[in-house]
Amino acid sequence: MIGLTTPESLGLSSARLERAYRFLDVATARGDIPAAALLVARNGKALPPHVVGRHSLNVDAPTLRPDAIFLVASVTKPVVASALMLLMERGELLLDDKVARYVPAFGVNGKERITLRHLMTHTSGLPDMLPENEALRAEHAPVAEFVRRICALEASFAAGTNIEYQSTGLAMLGEVVERITGEPLPTFLRQEIFSPLGMLDTSLGLADLDESRVPEINVGEVALRTDWHWNSRYWRHFGAPWGGMFTTVSDFYRYMQCFLNGGRLDSVDLFSPATIAAMTADQTSSMAAIPATVRQEQIWGLGWRIFPGAWWSYFGNLVSPGTYGHGGATGTVVWADPTRRMTCILFTTEPSAGSVGVLGRCSNLVAASAL
Repeated sequence: MIGLTTPESLGLSSARLERAYRFLDVATARGDIPAAALLVARNGKALPPHVVGRHSLNVDAPTLRPDAIFLVASVTKPVVASALMLLMERGELLLDDKVARYVPAFGVNGKERITLRHLMTHTSGLPDMLPENEALRAEHAPVAEFVRRICALEASFAAGTNIEYQSTGLAMLGEVVERITGEPLPTFLRQEIFSPLGMLDTSLGLADLDESRVPEINVGEVALRTDWHWNSRYWRHFGAPWGGMFTTVSDFYRYMQCFLNGGRLDSVDLFSPATIAAMTADQTSSMAAIPATVRQEQIWGLGWRIFPGAWWSYFGNLVSPGTYGHGGATGTVVWADPTRRMTCILFTTEPSAGSVGVLGRCSNLVAASAL
């Protein structure tokens, strides 16, 4: 449980952690980010969230509340991957099963050999987004239409020969979960992962969460002219398997702590230790068909990015080798450092927070606070 405690009792330096908090305070005051929430935990205990900024971009908007529910974008991806892994440990599938075994329409145009493992490691040959992504969003197309279009795509490279970040692969993972369980993906996630872990303010798609607690993302003037941007009703309820999850920093701490605990949280045994070990292990460095330079720059577990790798703008430089995590295009990053037994959950409302180094610099300050 999250309780009031001192950083030192968790093995953290108050002075150094204050630098991270001050960094976010200054970044917000300077206008680099509209708002942020940061939760730091170590040794199974979390500090109260540090919250800064305002609920919306209006100068007179209320301050961000500690239980704000953020759209976390691609932080969704490892959660969806873990749903598939839950089915695997229940005997429903194997990682090297062909995707077409579960979605026959997918097995065309060079995609016949793509496996579930390829989807989770971004080695499938699928693109990040559909070429008609924006047109489909403008039409308010459902997830099912995105899946139908992905099934018709041609692979851009042979599966297992390269690494190319791809959101379309997560759409297919979500479809596989639905085909196996007969349940909508948001329902399966709520019943099998979020509810057991006590993540009551988390959902794929906004669903029945309190929308008044969702802060506004700085989408920019061009996006505001559309009705399908991140703050729109369409996108909030779309439930993208690759980036549509809503959660709080406190809720997502529970998910990350479950991983650090080997699959257990409080009295709930959600994942087996073997599942956690597989998801957080380097899956791509041993794929000999991938060029060595690519394998060195991008290291993937099953759904998780693994440190080291060329992702300094999100994880920073000071986390331990073997740290796993993910970031999101709405300005979010999460990581767990198993060596230090440490977790960082940082959600902002600024999409450029990763590219301009805000997330990575703050991650460095958090990592440096470990005693």
